[in-house]
Amino acid sequence: MKTLDGLIQKNQFGTHSISSPKPDIFGLAQCHKDLSPKDCKVCFAEAKKKLDGCLPAIGGSIYLEGCFVRYEQYNFWGEYVEKVKKLENKCGNPTDITRDKYMKADFASKVNEAVMNVTLTAASNEGFGSTEVKQGLISVYAIGQCWNTLDAQNCTLCLNEAGVEIDMCLPGAEGQVLNAGCYLRYSTHNFFSNGTATTLDNDGGNAEPTLPIVLIPVSVLLVLFSALGAYLGYVRFSKRKHECKKVAGMPSSFQASELNFKYEMLEKATDLFHPSNKLGEGGAGTVYKGTLPNGTVVAVKRLFFNTRQWADEFFNEVNSISGIQHKNLVRLYGCSIEGPESLLVYEFVPNKNLDQILFDRKISQPVSWHTRLNVIFGIAEGLAHLHEGCQAKIIHRDIKSSNILLDENLTPKIADFGLARRVNSDKSHISTGVAGTLGYLAPEYLVQGCLTEKADIYAFGVLSIEIVCGRKNSVFVNNSVLQSVWENYESKTINRSIDTRLNGNFHEEEASRVLRIGLLCTQTHRLLRPSMSEVVQMLRDDKIVVPNPEQPPFQNSSLLAADDTTKSSGVNSLSSNWHSTYDIVSTGSADFASFMSSQSRITQHFNEEMF
Repeated sequence: MKTLDGLIQKNQFGTHSISSPKPDIFGLAQCHKDLSPKDCKVCFAEAKKKLDGCLPAIGGSIYLEGCFVRYEQYNFWGEYVEKVKKLENKCGNPTDITRDKYMKADFASKVNEAVMNVTLTAASNEGFGSTEVKQGLISVYAIGQCWNTLDAQNCTLCLNEAGVEIDMCLPGAEGQVLNAGCYLRYSTHNFFSNGTATTLDNDGGNAEPTLPIVLIPVSVLLVLFSALGAYLGYVRFSKRKHECKKVAGMPSSFQASELNFKYEMLEKATDLFHPSNKLGEGGAGTVYKGTLPNGTVVAVKRLFFNTRQWADEFFNEVNSISGIQHKNLVRLYGCSIEGPESLLVYEFVPNKNLDQILFDRKISQPVSWHTRLNVIFGIAEGLAHLHEGCQAKIIHRDIKSSNILLDENLTPKIADFGLARRVNSDKSHISTGVAGTLGYLAPEYLVQGCLTEKADIYAFGVLSIEIVCGRKNSVFVNNSVLQSVWENYESKTINRSIDTRLNGNFHEEEASRVLRIGLLCTQTHRLLRPSMSEVVQMLRDDKIVVPNPEQPPFQNSSLLAADDTTKSSGVNSLSSNWHSTYDIVSTGSADFASFMSSQSRITQHFNEEMF
């Protein structure tokens, strides 16, 4: 703490670790960016005092309005959601205005817009964003703060996670969420830093005074006071009993089916989720290697979410996806929902994912053109099966390089169906909250929440272009991969976009053809994009003529970057669908007006279908 004290006074942020004597200890302390150095010092001093109350626990966290302190026996600095979910929420009471049936929707829209603004600002502003949305009778103030140990991508992920949780506070006049790597708050009164570090005026006292949020890990059960231990044991027993009642409400056919794995069996299979078995971590959970009693090696995913509403959706998706088998899809064996957390059980794929193999510059031998082409073709076949080969259409919603696993023969397998949605044949689309990953979101889905299989096709187009170019479609640079490929296509020099690490070891016409297919898939209007079966045919048969793309990819950083543009009607529509659990960030430079202009040129029939 002495080391952190010095760092806080100097930088208003600090991390420190001690490895000797054992055990290892990792610490982090940070003040909000808008806090003055004096107030930061006062806040940190108060937080240190309260942190003593966490002992003798092996880890603990203290959040006060303005600063945060945490220590653990492992390196948690890069976490944005904790391994054991310990998200803390505080919601205020509704006021007469926010609960009014005529004002409720308007208030929710303003809160969503404010949350969106601070999330986007924080990603490009060293992890800090604040905003004020004023209009009519209600003003909404919001602040978002990521800890400095998170990069821009994980900061956005963390605030998006918090945004989903804070939405549950509506129509409350106040909402606060503390996640492992960030803090998010909105209010109808101006709570921005005014010289007070640890307390905030609540505008007349309509809501209760804001209290410090204290996080104490499960290890507190080890405290020596037997009375407290007995009480906590009773609370845990009651909670588990309540959870069992929830599970009992699930269909009995599921409880008895082969899809239902016992939590204890999966816990044992992964050696109690030992870190040595950890395969990776994503926006929805952490994946571990495990061995079932029959010797089958599996991948077990521990999910971050565990609410009843989510459990219902979770079951529906497991039920719809589990029976699907295809050589280019990772097979879902089943799940467990009976334990303290939800688990998914997948086929184990021994090789790395495409992101690790394709974009790791430390690998001396780049992925060959032949392998890249096979990977693109395999992904296309897998998606075509999801869209057209199943009883009900499955939309993956999160096609990206890290969700493509490669087996020992480098055969691609689409993984992670955590965001997948099933669409019955009698529906042309579904309207849903926006979820996805950096740079892969189709415009009609981003702006209107209109989800069709064409959203997957857009993401496939982005991914296929990344594979050919050997570059990620970064959302934090002006000259994105999509933009540069489109410019080269227009200037008839599209082959300039091909990965230079291939050193010319590829067929130019073949690579050019794949890039043009990628541009076809990323056209702004979804009705101009081909189906996945058509993409498979174009990739399989070079005698089929690839149509010329009519529209550039939707490159919309200006849509979400500036405060004035976020007030357009299109973005208000986006705000109303702001339920992302992943980072929703734009991918280029063409403005929103050009997109809406292209929409107006489509027939009224298409507009009615889309909007």
